[in-house]
Amino acid sequence: LFPRHDIIGNNLKMESRQLDILRAIVDECVATEEPVGSKAISERHGLGISPATIRNEMSVLEEAGLITQPHTSAGRIPTDKGYRLFVDKIAMVKPLSKAERRAIETFLEGAHDLDDIVMRTVRLLAHVTKQVAVVQYPSLTKSRVRHIELVLLTPTRLMMVLITNTGRVEQRTLELPYELNEILLSDLRQRLNSAVVGKSMSDVAPQLEGILAAFGRNERTSTALIISNLIEMAIEKPEEKVVLAGTANLARGSSESSADIHGILEALEEQVVLLRLLSDAGDTMRVRIGEEQNEMGLKRTSLVTMGYGMEGNPLGGLGIIGPTRMDYSSSMTAVNAVARYVGRFLMDAQS
Repeated sequence: LFPRHDIIGNNLKMESRQLDILRAIVDECVATEEPVGSKAISERHGLGISPATIRNEMSVLEEAGLITQPHTSAGRIPTDKGYRLFVDKIAMVKPLSKAERRAIETFLEGAHDLDDIVMRTVRLLAHVTKQVAVVQYPSLTKSRVRHIELVLLTPTRLMMVLITNTGRVEQRTLELPYELNEILLSDLRQRLNSAVVGKSMSDVAPQLEGILAAFGRNERTSTALIISNLIEMAIEKPEEKVVLAGTANLARGSSESSADIHGILEALEEQVVLLRLLSDAGDTMRVRIGEEQNEMGLKRTSLVTMGYGMEGNPLGGLGIIGPTRMDYSSSMTAVNAVARYVGRFLMDAQS
């Protein structure tokens, strides 16, 4: 963790003391947004060591690149490397407060469709963490067919609706070369649903191969057009949707300059950037800190993400973006709780 010569005789007790001091510095910076001195740590954290000893250990931490002194006469603040060690080694999972737990348990009550679920989720995550929240809609390519609806608008104009088990709805309007009647349409609707309901999107095309043969020659042209469009809807990769909330949290109590905040907001305006942020969200939580961020405009921020939905194959991802001095323990707890709850809600809705 630290240069070997800095830990006398590789003394594990000494290393533990340095970690305790690093934890205290992180906690103080999160609480006060100010550099931390040895006296404050000695008075507030009950480490049982003198300010002089704390100063010596802070020098070790500084030499290891884990903390830095922003101004000559100031205290110390953690570096990105220091936050990384804190997250990897000593960040403790904080229990949710009663208010937070109640909010997470009830925030989906009354949600009537997928758009409502996603919007409630992103607003709740921003509220609980006091950061910018990002939530990805369930991926269409990872979903299964719940129902196919065919609606005849005119004898030669048809609306086709594909509904997935996660609540996503895709639709197309088709101009048919020949007229269809309601009797034929009802037969086609029943055959399509029998063939593909419960199937994953990638399995739709093979299930439809034999349907066309059941119709007469005069009906096949329009039927073939409907089937080919349904296959396209299932196998194409539509633009994934991402929503965010809580951008006002960037400025609230922030020590970042207006230029930094503007750069962050500019990056977050791009859907492709938001999708990249959540692209590797999986069953386990990921934390990117400062310079670990791939987007240039976000290198003064940290990102906490996690997937939601089926274990081993998340339906989508969610997360928060905030300053590197964010309260990682509380933020990680909230992201984990919301991801698991919304995942259970969507999976329960499928049954």
